[in-house]
Amino acid sequence: MPVSENDTMRVYIPATIPILRQLVGDQQLLPLGATAFAVTPALREAYAAGDDDELAEVAMQEAARASMRLIGAERDDLDDSDDAAEDATAPGGPVYRRAVIAADVPGAKLRPDLDDAVVKLSGPITFGQVAAVHVDLADAEPQVAKAVDVIDAADLGDTDAEFVLGDAEDHQLAWYAPQEVPFLLELL
Repeated sequence: MPVSENDTMRVYIPATIPILRQLVGDQQLLPLGATAFAVTPALREAYAAGDDDELAEVAMQEAARASMRLIGAERDDLDDSDDAAEDATAPGGPVYRRAVIAADVPGAKLRPDLDDAVVKLSGPITFGQVAAVHVDLADAEPQVAKAVDVIDAADLGDTDAEFVLGDAEDHQLAWYAPQEVPFLLELL
């Protein structure tokens, strides 16, 4: 069910460094499955005591966790390629930094069948819709790399894996204005 075709909603889109490079290069992006996270009515109901900022943080953390799954998929794709050793050091190779794109988009549809904060986007986002980008700092990479390996086990209740995942999620994502993103990517 759409919030409203004309309503603009702040969404949090899971990303990786290569996905950010694609967004900057193409000036638009259609996230995998058109999936994003947002402060939805179901999320508000689940966290009745949270204010808007706290709920936005929950939605962003959900997107950051999804970012780890994308990092794992990119790493697995590199491992399957014939040039894996060469690709590992190439720009856009495996960088263990979670990334979340905050964007203001119209027409997002609620997906409570998937989770309280999940929404489906009506189409690609443009670089002009990006409000901010959140990315891990370099000191988070070792913990994120370990968490990528155990995220499924953590979701299934493995307490050791949950601790590893928690170590990665303890790192705060740094905030970048859209115009800073090309320069950030040059430094990585």
